[in-house]
Amino acid sequence: MYGINQHCIYISFHFFVLWCQAQGENHPSPNFNQYVRTQGAVTDQLSRRQVRVYQLYSRTSGKHVQIHGKRVTATAEDGNLYARLFVETDTFGSRVRIRGAESGRYLCMNRKGKLVGKPNGRSKDCIFTEIVLENNYTAFQNAKYEGWYVAFTRKGRPIKASRTRENQREVHFIKRLHTGLPPFPNTDQSKPFEFIRFPSTRRAKRNRKSPSSS
Repeated sequence: MYGINQHCIYISFHFFVLWCQAQGENHPSPNFNQYVRTQGAVTDQLSRRQVRVYQLYSRTSGKHVQIHGKRVTATAEDGNLYARLFVETDTFGSRVRIRGAESGRYLCMNRKGKLVGKPNGRSKDCIFTEIVLENNYTAFQNAKYEGWYVAFTRKGRPIKASRTRENQREVHFIKRLHTGLPPFPNTDQSKPFEFIRFPSTRRAKRNRKSPSSS
């Protein structure tokens, strides 16, 4: 009797496994790529913003991107104050806002595909998606105008975004650390070390005890 019960349990478990497999075949696994794309397009309002500080070296001009008021060019030398950029995360994915550390203006793109510096970077035309390419360069695609990239000519002038493609040299950049003075609160590290000189003091003479006369 005990052996028959064990056999029945084994058969029931076998059919249960087959049923689970059939359910898995009828319901394919979810498409997580679509989920990541959807969530990556939504601004994260809860998490703390991650801010990175670096320069963007243009592959074509051989200079760095700078935001000088409304004007945006790729003509800054290494270490230029206007070339130092604050890159703020917008989502848990790769969307960022780029702000000039010196000017305080955001890198944005208008409807004509022109790069401009704006004092407020909340609008979608001031959000860019970082795309790391196979050649280790980085491209920045505008979140509002899909297929439009940040690009510069050999003279460092902005290129109309509607004429840009991901495989063009003009849209390729390298992230570099800023070589200028360290930001507050470490500005005092650039000052040379100074020795503090105290006035010399005369050494007191020891009073020797005269030998006692016998």
